[in-house]
Amino acid sequence: MDWENLRHFRGFVATGSLSGAARALGVEHATVARRIAALEAQLALKLVDRRGRRLTLTPDGARIAALAKTMEADAAAISRAAAGSRSELSGEVTISAPPALAAARLVAPLAALRRQHPALAIRLIGEPRSAALALREADIAIRLSRPEAGELTIRKVGVMAFALYATRAYLDDTPEAAWTFIGYDAPLEAAPQQVRLREIAGGRPIAFAASTAEIQLAAARAGAGVAMLPDFLAGDDPALVRVGTEADVFRRDIWLAVHSDMTSAATVRVAIDALGPALSE
Repeated sequence: MDWENLRHFRGFVATGSLSGAARALGVEHATVARRIAALEAQLALKLVDRRGRRLTLTPDGARIAALAKTMEADAAAISRAAAGSRSELSGEVTISAPPALAAARLVAPLAALRRQHPALAIRLIGEPRSAALALREADIAIRLSRPEAGELTIRKVGVMAFALYATRAYLDDTPEAAWTFIGYDAPLEAAPQQVRLREIAGGRPIAFAASTAEIQLAAARAGAGVAMLPDFLAGDDPALVRVGTEADVFRRDIWLAVHSDMTSAATVRVAIDALGPALSE
């Protein structure tokens, strides 16, 4: 069996379309279609129902897709086991972390780690979602909510404090009762710091919504309103003033998670050691 055919079929199943699979795999739309057709010919089974405008799996396709998912997980487990048994400080380590935290706190220690170990390649992914450690989307995940699922080794490594910030000019020109606020848009409207911001706002509008903390910082600096920002991002900004009381400060725990198979990998161990001081500040 040609495993590439199976991989392209798995990509189609995971994304729900040929175009989605093509983007995920970095190939042309026609390549995915050709690979799926080749797999069908190999297995002598019809896997995809091509009638209608939307392609769907046949019953045989659904059964093969379930087996392919298991094979993908097994392949990832083999990869983790191999990486976990290697002791040399070479290869690649991937860290997933919230974007603002990654840029402000993690880049410097990881750059220092690279200077110490030139054969080590580092990928730092800034993303709000939780990377799938079991599928090797990342080797280390830094999160503001404790991961619950999977065979993970998890520990609390620090606390992130959020406070209210605005420009002095905005505060001088705007009575507190008339403050407007800067916050997240979807899909982070349910983030705990956003929930706390709405509580503090008490019905006053969140009139400027942005997808990242960095954009919210820029909006606050431009006088767009009052933002709840991480202290590490805004605390030393000369354009902003921290406002409110200690009761308005909101704190979130910082968690580090590693798949348990990877805890003995030398590359993962040195990366965790490098990140620890930056996350505990």
